[in-house]
Amino acid sequence: MSVISLKEPEVVIREKRLGSITGFEGKASDLVQRAQAGKLHECTRSFSQCMNCGSGNALCQLSMIRDAAIVNHAPVGCAGDFFNYNYVYRVGQMSRDLPPSNGRYFNTNIDENDTIFGGTVKLENTVRAAYERVHPKAIFITTSCAVAIIGDDVEETANSLSEELNIPVVACFCEGFRSKIWTSGFDAAYHSIARKIVKPPRKKTNKVNVINFGGSHIFDELLEPLGYEAQYIVPFSSVADLEYISEAAATIQICPTLGTYLGAALEQVYGVPEMKSPPGYGIAGTDIWLRELGKVLDREAEIEKVILREHARLLPQIEAYRKIFQGKKAYITAGAAHGHSLIALLRELGFTVQGAAIFHHDPIYDNGEAVSDALAHAVKTYGDVPHYNVCNKQAYELMNILSKVHPDIMIARHGGMTIWGAKLGIPTLLIGDEQLLFGYQGLLNYAERLLETLDNKEFVTNLSKHSTIPYTKWWLEQDPFFFLGRNQNVEVY
Repeated sequence: MSVISLKEPEVVIREKRLGSITGFEGKASDLVQRAQAGKLHECTRSFSQCMNCGSGNALCQLSMIRDAAIVNHAPVGCAGDFFNYNYVYRVGQMSRDLPPSNGRYFNTNIDENDTIFGGTVKLENTVRAAYERVHPKAIFITTSCAVAIIGDDVEETANSLSEELNIPVVACFCEGFRSKIWTSGFDAAYHSIARKIVKPPRKKTNKVNVINFGGSHIFDELLEPLGYEAQYIVPFSSVADLEYISEAAATIQICPTLGTYLGAALEQVYGVPEMKSPPGYGIAGTDIWLRELGKVLDREAEIEKVILREHARLLPQIEAYRKIFQGKKAYITAGAAHGHSLIALLRELGFTVQGAAIFHHDPIYDNGEAVSDALAHAVKTYGDVPHYNVCNKQAYELMNILSKVHPDIMIARHGGMTIWGAKLGIPTLLIGDEQLLFGYQGLLNYAERLLETLDNKEFVTNLSKHSTIPYTKWWLEQDPFFFLGRNQNVEVY
């Protein structure tokens, strides 16, 4: 278990804190065994096509705090994805019946002169301008690679401006080259919130923190009959909401990859119990998750009634879908914990999971509990995945694999990956709202989406006839892991 220290301005990256990796090829069971034995090795690539930036993961959380502003201390190119954050923010507000408004995102636009003489003055002026223009309740300063190289003292600048403006001005250290694990950006954002926004509890409440990406509100119906209120964080929270998440009765998370750090911080520092079971995907996973919820909230008898009622409603419908999907083959590409959950969902519905390309692997979580391991749960409950690949969005590997296995359907969590299946004529399902699949009803929702995708494949069939594959015949004939150094033996923890 990692020890959370809110005195430090920078979060320890996942490679050092958890021993996380981005390179592995083999059976899922082998990965689980190595991780549990503390013998997991990082396999590096001699060629890398692309990577996500941790700064983007930090921004995607901080940018949706309703009354905060973001100052991205970086060259203007690093602000190129602001439009996407603003789109997600506006759509999310409308889905929650909130008054639609634009995000409050600013960039310091450091240039060659600043990289020589320093960009601190420009940072100070940008923070002041952001305060004067939108009057936020807090301002987060996100860092960039350029700023880390020139050595601007962002922490001292933030502390000074916080006193001057009389609001929290918080440094978030999330420059892209800090970590190869892009989800370290989530940790950086949550470290900033826990360090400078969250306050000690005044009293305990009946609220339950739900750490989510911004999906649909599905927990109200479950928690209210148990006498608890769902408090969704971080997207669409206000600064005032976040100040007292320390008063919650418990913390649950839609995805351990997202929320492992904040959940552990709230438990270690403020005594808020964290749900430590795998996410509730599939019948078996939801049973385990609900029983853990019952223990944490002292509602075990009520939860057993929920399980019996939902099994009676669900199982006959699932059996009908299993007959339809029996023998169908699927391939998955997604982030870690959500990818593991997709394996469970597909197996529940009768699919054969040919393989998975998962963007990183955490051998442990911050809470240190082995029961939190979603991949171990999937392997133990549903069997092995023979072709399991840990990769940080290496599309060239994915395309090579898909051209060889050609599944009946590909499941993708991130939009940039769906095109590769479609180019090969493979029906591809993009999972945007992760909460759509959560719990018992989520399994039915997922089955309906899968059936729709398989029944409507004319578009991808025609697309494949007119698509140009950007990879050469030489590459598609190679071992997909030609560039993966599988024989390196560098222990990461």
